[in-house]
This record gives sequence, C-alpha cells and structure tokens, in this order.
Amino acid sequence: MIRIKTKDEIDLMRQGGKILASVLQELAKNVKPGATTKSLDELAEALIYMQGAMPGFKGFDGYPAALCTSINEEIVHALPSTRKLKDGDIIGLDLGVIWPPENCDSCALSKGCGGQRGLFTDAALTVAVGKVSPEAKKIIAAAKGALAAAIDKIKPGRKLSEASAAIEEYVKKQGFLVVRELVGHGVGYELHEEPEIPNYASSQFKDVILKEGMTLAIEPMISAGSHKIKRSKDKFGYLTEDDSLSAHFEHTVVVTKNGCEVLTKI
Repeated sequence: MIRIKTKDEIDLMRQGGKILASVLQELAKNVKPGATTKSLDELAEALIYMQGAMPGFKGFDGYPAALCTSINEEIVHALPSTRKLKDGDIIGLDLGVIWPPENCDSCALSKGCGGQRGLFTDAALTVAVGKVSPEAKKIIAAAKGALAAAIDKIKPGRKLSEASAAIEEYVKKQGFLVVRELVGHGVGYELHEEPEIPNYASSQFKDVILKEGMTLAIEPMISAGSHKIKRSKDKFGYLTEDDSLSAHFEHTVVVTKNGCEVLTKI
C-alpha cells in the first residue's frame, strides 16, 4: 500500500531533508585522497546528532553504520572501513535521516519527540576524489542528469513508469547502462515503502498513477559496463559484476499539486 503523507508530515520530512542535505554537502567537502571511509561515516553520524536528528541507516537490516560509502565498482551499501580514498577514485555517499528523533530507549540524544513519529528521508550523490578520468566525470554527470530527468516527470496524474523510462533513456544516450536488480522506493514512515521504482521501463513492476502527497526516493544507479551485479564479501554491498565503474544519485521528493518538490536538495 502506498501511504500518502499529510501536510504536517511533509513539513517534517522537509525539515529532515534539509538536515540530510547539509550533512551530505559537508561530507562532499571532506572527500579527498587519504581520507578513510570510516572517517566520513563518523563525521556523518556526528553531524546528524548535532542537528538533533538520528541516522536512518544504522541498525536497518543489521547495517552497522550511518553512511554507505561505495567506491568505483561498488554500486550501493558498501560499509565504511579503514580503506583510504585514492586520487582518481569516485565515491557514492548514501545517507538516511530520521526527523524528529523517536521517543524511545534507543534514542542517542536521550530525549524524544513528544510523541511524533520519526520520518525518513534518503539521498545520495557521487563525488570525484582528486583528479579523475574523463570516464569517471562522464558517469557522474550521467547519473546526476538521469535523476533530474526522472524528477521532471513527477507530477500528479502521470505514471511513475514515465520517470523510470526517462532514467533509462537518459543513461543510454550517455553510453551507460542502468542497474536493473536494484530500485528506488517510497519513503517516509519507513526507510523502504511501496512503490518500487525501477530505473528502466518494465512491465514486471506495478505501475502507479502519481498522487499529491506521495513521497518517493528516486535513485538512478548506473554502470559503465554490465548492468548485472554481485554481492560484496560482507553481504552488505553490491558491485558491478564486471567491476566496471558505477555512479549513484538520489533525492527524496514529494508529489505536489502542480508537480514535485525535492526535499533533500543540496
């Protein structure tokens, strides 16, 4: 079931989205050769708590970190570690935030939200580390452009499949392929809600007529080689099957009366 959000809930997601966007922006500034992905995760968690929110990923399906740090052929969900970034790498930074913080024993702030349930927002961007190859620059631009193309299709009364088709069309024109086994999703009350949002046109997924109040996490994941994937050894991350470069961008958006609003705009 797709869950429509109220105006008050959307306003809370807007607040959480601003926190998330500010944290991602700061993380991007700290992406440089020699930095470890663990240090980026620690910074992300500290910044989230400083703004009174909670990490959305930590503990989700056993994920032990606040931030996903996916390098080069890693598509999404790679665990932070002591691995150091190198000049020429590209890194996907994927982050979730809960706002307001839940009033429960697990709240790291030791204070609650007065009974208001915490709402999730979710966003990602891919960042160049130092001087990168022309291919790396191109795939980053292609993933970012595909997200913009999809968002342009989000309007009440339109089919969600139009956004999926726009992603695939844009990516193909740039000479890349979309990852088919991973999808975007609804977001808000939970990190992953209905509907599933593939990054390609497919009759295998139930199509949806967009309605005002729907909140969606749209996330093109693209590959410079094969669209097929494999799991990392730790079973959290996903990589391109042929170890080709991958890029990932994501925004949480809400369907509005006349179009859509990006809630995690950086």
